[in-house]
Amino acid sequence: MDFTWAVKYATEFLGTAILIILGNGAVANVELKGTKGHQSGWLVIAVGYGMGVMIPALMFGNVSGNHINPAFTLGLAVSGLFPWAQVPFYIIAQVLGAIFGQALVVATHRPYYLKTENPNNILGSFSTISSLDHGTKESRYAATVNGFINEFIGSFVLFFAALGLTKNFFGAELVAKAQALVNEQVAQATAQGQTIPQEQVTAYLEQANSSSSILVTRSWYRTLGTWFPSNGLGYITWWTFRTWFEPSS
Repeated sequence: MDFTWAVKYATEFLGTAILIILGNGAVANVELKGTKGHQSGWLVIAVGYGMGVMIPALMFGNVSGNHINPAFTLGLAVSGLFPWAQVPFYIIAQVLGAIFGQALVVATHRPYYLKTENPNNILGSFSTISSLDHGTKESRYAATVNGFINEFIGSFVLFFAALGLTKNFFGAELVAKAQALVNEQVAQATAQGQTIPQEQVTAYLEQANSSSSILVTRSWYRTLGTWFPSNGLGYITWWTFRTWFEPSS
């Protein structure tokens, strides 16, 4: 299904807002004084940002591509995978979504902002800040350099993995072969004088894509089941994936 650019802008706005709400919201919950999650550690923040990226991706990945980051949009445009004409509108939607999401974080955590005396803890809920920053000029310079290196490497890994998962994902060749087989059969039928409605061809292609995805998923849950053969986690993982994804036939 194709979507209008207006819908794509809206999903970029919402996706970026969700990222900030869950990601910076987790930081605020950990860093601000008086919250239930105060000083609960980096793992809470990692889960928050992980959910902040994954949930919009599952919601809007097939709508706008779920860039939710101007750097990702620019990288795709430079690589020829996204039209330059839409870059400004995507970035505007992302920036506005980030502002809206951060405004909600501030609104929900206002009492805890007022209790917090450490300016770095407050700043950390708005932007990246390195723990090397102790308030001095020297430590701030070291923190800036360290923060840039971390952001550069982290962004590269994230975008590289995202491109791999969407453009060259595990099972992509199987999907392509299934679709090529359908097209070949349609071409043979047409050469023999048979007429196949376009709706039926589309249904065949979607079925081929779905069947290929199921085969890939089956291999994944069987792999996961072998990772933990000696404890209950492996059996739970195996049973869950089988219940959800194993074809009935």
